[in-house]
Amino acid sequence: MLRKNTIDPAKFNPQAGLPFELRLKDFELTMQDVYDFFFDVNTQLSAKGLERLDDMLRPAIMSGVLSDMLTASLAKHSRSLTENRYFNGHPDLIVKGVYADNKIRAGTEGVEIKTTRKSGGAVDTHGARDQWMCVFVYKVDNVTEPARNRQPMTFTEVYLGQVSIKDFRKNPRGELGTRTATLHRQGIEKLRANWIYRL
Repeated sequence: MLRKNTIDPAKFNPQAGLPFELRLKDFELTMQDVYDFFFDVNTQLSAKGLERLDDMLRPAIMSGVLSDMLTASLAKHSRSLTENRYFNGHPDLIVKGVYADNKIRAGTEGVEIKTTRKSGGAVDTHGARDQWMCVFVYKVDNVTEPARNRQPMTFTEVYLGQVSIKDFRKNPRGELGTRTATLHRQGIEKLRANWIYRL
């Protein structure tokens, strides 16, 4: 029997610093939108005898899907942010009206959205930048048997911090690898200091 996940409002940090007129309620509604989507889709899949979306998607694809959904939903609920209309532009969310046609290849006024299964919010990026970065940490139950008893995808932590280039370390890659950067110890501490949601 599929269970519908719900966000616990008591798990938000009332002391969190929120830029760009963001509100804790924006995050609550955004995360609940994602829960509702997964419940609706998985109910339909289950009725047809198919696997849950959580079980079908590879981890990297799951993270990409979640990032896109969170970006779109947070833009919907936010008072001042909208989706960056530049394909693969940075950041994912930008302040309405700051950039022409609300699109920019590389801007500074907005929030970059990341998702990861790594507790604590450490996540690879495509490069070190001065930015507001929001990291949603989630967990997926792919092990409980029988599969119909598995817990729904759950957000466990959300962080939102203003980080700078000096807060990152570059990750060495082989010839075929993509160059990435990750917040170093002090950088991740800065991000975690402004936690939004923790279970």
